[in-house]
Amino acid sequence: MKIMKFGGTSVGKPERMHQVSQLITKGDEPKIVVLSALSGTTNALVGISNLLAQSDRGGAKQSIDQLELHYRGFVDQLAQTDTGKAKANAIVSEHFEFLNIILRISFSEALNKDILAQGELLSTKLFCVFLEEQGIDHVLLPALDFMTIDINEEPQLGSIKIKLSQILKQFNDKKLFVTQGYICRNARGEVDNLKRGGSDYTASLIAAAIKATVCEIWTDIDGMHNNDPRIVKKTVPIKQISFDEAAELAYFGAKILHPTCIWPAQQTNVPVKLLNTMQPEAEGTVITEDAGSVGVKAVAAKDGITAIKIKSSRMLLAYGFLRKVFEVFEKYRTSIDMITTSEVAVSVTIDNDTHLAEIVKELQPFGAVDVDDNQSIISIVGNEIAQTDQVLQRLFESIAEIPVRMVSYGGSPHNISLLVHSDHKVKTLQLLNVGLFGLE
Repeated sequence: MKIMKFGGTSVGKPERMHQVSQLITKGDEPKIVVLSALSGTTNALVGISNLLAQSDRGGAKQSIDQLELHYRGFVDQLAQTDTGKAKANAIVSEHFEFLNIILRISFSEALNKDILAQGELLSTKLFCVFLEEQGIDHVLLPALDFMTIDINEEPQLGSIKIKLSQILKQFNDKKLFVTQGYICRNARGEVDNLKRGGSDYTASLIAAAIKATVCEIWTDIDGMHNNDPRIVKKTVPIKQISFDEAAELAYFGAKILHPTCIWPAQQTNVPVKLLNTMQPEAEGTVITEDAGSVGVKAVAAKDGITAIKIKSSRMLLAYGFLRKVFEVFEKYRTSIDMITTSEVAVSVTIDNDTHLAEIVKELQPFGAVDVDDNQSIISIVGNEIAQTDQVLQRLFESIAEIPVRMVSYGGSPHNISLLVHSDHKVKTLQLLNVGLFGLE
């Protein structure tokens, strides 16, 4: 059995849903299809939730009505028969009745999660109406029946495996299943979610739970590229990449794949394929345990970075100094991306400045603290990149004109990371595309 996940752009228009139905009916291998919400829906639901949190019920009502109008138009083009249109419109009515009811309920975080879940529930139910209309045999698997997270918001893979296995046994004669990405139940049994990009996570968790033959992630781009195609004119897709390399790229800014998606598939060695719904004949990218080749594969950029430097000639070399510094970040649940040290200073980067003021205040007794915001991490990723001849030379020759704030090298055999001001990000990516890949 294989997993096929389709993102918001892949199901965002009726004609694309029609195309997805053709892709999932090819071949005889049983499939579980994971769908995201229609593109734009989750953002709209977040907006509605924010308006309710601000007690702006009039604004929320206006947004709900606007979103419902969009879905009515979508249904009109999706369904091909009067019966299909009636069923699909009934589904839309059901879910928007819920959204209208919440206008009269006191807002809470639990209610917020219920609101955000409506997108995936709508997309899967509407898609199943179309499949039924086309005579395509299938089963709708409610993700809320098997996808769970624990008290620390971590997926319970063992429980997911047991519950999903029990459900699938009830349908031994079926070959096509449809389920929701993103949504789940938490430790209290309430509707919750796997956070942004969570549909990738859902697909990977299901693939791991059933030990799928492959986990296909279908988007609107033909695989993972060697650079950001939104910024750099000439990029090429990567044919093969290892789990470790893909994890580095996803974490450091490659938007095609959610960082958390790698871990479950890697644990059970399920290959992940990144494919293009709009160009299904394209090879895409395959992610496996085997990197396929040695050398630089891609570069990625991560924005919104803050650099913090603690300078103290008196304390830096003292026993336990770094531990005390890291304990401050641990206290405020703020992860560190990069770290460099010298005899008198230690510099770190963070991508979450929620508790920046408190962190700086607690670091000040250790020495002088300098903060630089609006930074970007540029990561150069490839198999055994640190041991590859001339990579460092080519790298720094390429960006000789760029002022580099920090360099992280040697912590991973797959990654060299640079910290630059965000104003230099685009130029840095363009220069690396020429210097490392020969693409102008």
